[in-house]
Amino acid sequence: MKVQGTIEFTIIERSDDEVVAEMPVTDGIRNPFGTVHAGAMLWFADVAATMLALGKDQATEGMKGFPLAINLNANLVGNQREGSLRAVARFVKKGRSVSVVRTQVLGTASKVLADVTTSHVPSQ
Repeated sequence: MKVQGTIEFTIIERSDDEVVAEMPVTDGIRNPFGTVHAGAMLWFADVAATMLALGKDQATEGMKGFPLAINLNANLVGNQREGSLRAVARFVKKGRSVSVVRTQVLGTASKVLADVTTSHVPSQ
C-alpha cells in the first residue's frame, strides 16, 4: 500500500519575537478519519518554531548554527477537517546555547488545536 501526502504552508509574519504561519487543510495532511494528521500538525509547529529560532538568517543545507530541535513536547487538544491552520511561535527563552519556543496551532475561530514547546540548540 502506497501512502502519499503533501504539506504546504506560508510564513505570514516573521519578526525577532514571533513567527506566524498558515497551512491549508488539504487531503495531503488528513488522516483516514478525515481530520488533520497529528504528525502534520507537529511538523507545522516545529517548522514555525525553527524559523523563529533561526532569526533573520536563511536556512541553507549544512549551515553552521541551524537551530536543531532537541526536545519537543506537544499537547494535541483539538482538530478540524477543513479550512486552514495558523501557527504562532514565540520565545519562552531566547538563549545563545539553548532557546525554548512555544508554538500554538490554531484552527477556525482561533481554537487551540495544539500547544507545542520545543528546545533548540545551534548546530556545530
